[in-house]
Amino acid sequence: MSEDLKNEEMGNWLDESESLKDLQPGMVVEGTVVLVNRDEAYVDIGYKQEIAIPKKELALPEPDSAEEVVKQGDVIKVYIQSLGGENGGVLSKVKADAEVVWDELRAIKAHNDDPEATELQTVDARINSVVKGGLSATVNGLRGFIPASQMELHFVKDLGVYVGQTVKALPIEIESYKRRLVLSRRQLLERERDLKQKEIFSTLHEGDILKGTVKRIVDYGAFIDVGGVDGLAHISDLSWERVAHPSDVLKVGEETDVYVKNVDPEARRISLSIKQTQRDPWLDRAENYREGEFIEGKIVKLAKFGAFMEIEPGFDGLIPMGELSDHRIENAEDAVAVGDIVKVKILRIDLKRKRISLSINRARREGARATFRRYQPAAEPEEAPKTEETPKTEESTEEQ
Repeated sequence: MSEDLKNEEMGNWLDESESLKDLQPGMVVEGTVVLVNRDEAYVDIGYKQEIAIPKKELALPEPDSAEEVVKQGDVIKVYIQSLGGENGGVLSKVKADAEVVWDELRAIKAHNDDPEATELQTVDARINSVVKGGLSATVNGLRGFIPASQMELHFVKDLGVYVGQTVKALPIEIESYKRRLVLSRRQLLERERDLKQKEIFSTLHEGDILKGTVKRIVDYGAFIDVGGVDGLAHISDLSWERVAHPSDVLKVGEETDVYVKNVDPEARRISLSIKQTQRDPWLDRAENYREGEFIEGKIVKLAKFGAFMEIEPGFDGLIPMGELSDHRIENAEDAVAVGDIVKVKILRIDLKRKRISLSINRARREGARATFRRYQPAAEPEEAPKTEETPKTEESTEEQ
């Protein structure tokens, strides 16, 4: 054999050896299908011989025939489980497909972890069954796990309602070497909620009147959904009348008009009022009375600065300390007691501050004055002017 031929053969052997060194167990490589029968497909991956792939390693679930999955001439990706031996090695298309999915999942997670990412990439998770601590799911042939706490924004008592459904989820833990895939639907829902809240907060303004739905009732008020964001209506803002408990005037699921009192985008807080969407009944009652009018009512409360008189149920007026008596007193109880029925004069009706000022003192004084006039002889007030006119008449007569 010539020296040149030996060198050429040596070069070819070295090239083949180098090529074979590039093929290692655990790799995913491309190969060409060269032969297919019912039970297996033979694939050329650049090894020294074609390697058979049994049908159970071609697809999941296992097909009835390898010919259902591939045909001669197809270029497919295979996972090298082993090389060498009588059959040349062991290949798996199932594991290669899985590795492709693992790579896709890692790429999706890397994208979602990027703080500059504006949109989240999701996967479709088919819910298979309820397992301890959560749900078993399948993503493109890979088995995954959704913890119970990662299914919804709220606690779910019966996870069985999701079995058979396909839901959008995010891959949050990926360990392909352990075949571990953890998914979260909650994080996706939280992100969607945050984006929606940001949009809503940008459109809300103090003074807006909106439609809302009562979501939750607590002792101190009610949380009301206004287009995807919950605002709080304090118990004092539920009605113009006194409310003992929010459940006395509202029900969960009820739709109501709400007034936006305050919006704090940074704290994500909205203060709402129901009563400010309605006319204050105090104003309707106040329209029935006039300043200077005399009325009667019952003393219902004593204070350091005077006494409160009930004009009608739920509608009070204040009698200041100086208007309780015609002489100086130190305490309101020196002039009146709770339960007393008194006659008062309306001094002022302040619609803006919703206050009515009353006076017992002036009612008594002006009432006494009216009584005095009523019993005074009718002729007396007429004689006085005549007495003053007589001298003038006489003087004018004398002068004439």
